[in-house]
Amino acid sequence: MLRVGLTGGIASGKSTVSRCLAELGAVVVDADAIARRLQEPGEDGYEAVVEHFGDTVVDAATGRLDRAALAGIVFADEAKLAELNAIMHPLVRAEAARLAADVPPGGVLVQDIPLLVETGQHADMDRVLVVEAPEAERVRRMVADRGMDPDDARRRIAAQASDAQRRAVATTVFDNSGTPQELERQVRQWWAEETG
Repeated sequence: MLRVGLTGGIASGKSTVSRCLAELGAVVVDADAIARRLQEPGEDGYEAVVEHFGDTVVDAATGRLDRAALAGIVFADEAKLAELNAIMHPLVRAEAARLAADVPPGGVLVQDIPLLVETGQHADMDRVLVVEAPEAERVRRMVADRGMDPDDARRRIAAQASDAQRRAVATTVFDNSGTPQELERQVRQWWAEETG
């Protein structure tokens, strides 16, 4: 099995790369999707986050996590972000390992992990793919596509590894400063070289 770590800063284009790799035949394990599922009411992550941060992170109308309220707390305070990560990372890793066990022999496992470098998990990978896009474009995407405040978007970018830190561990860097089609072309070329 080829173990591939996929990472990049928020709004860099990881989802496009991830989707393309899945279409090509990779088994993709998405850490963000796992984290979101584990933060649903009744799940271990939800219970632990509410116990730690209190009811202020719960949407009273739905009973679900108020992700904006939680983000407001953790992205304004590095210690609080570390506390959230200490809760969620072990849970996400355990679920990702369970899903990875289903990859057939000779298959390609892609672990889509936004904090791959920050958590040191890049060392466990055979390949590390990094998706890059200019910071101004990433902020524009977060504002336009996710309705974020520009300052909040910049705070989230600052809370992650830098492009240089990710590039230092990359085996391949995908440039997403162009169109989605150009990004997908780079991914297909990489796939052909690795599996052809």
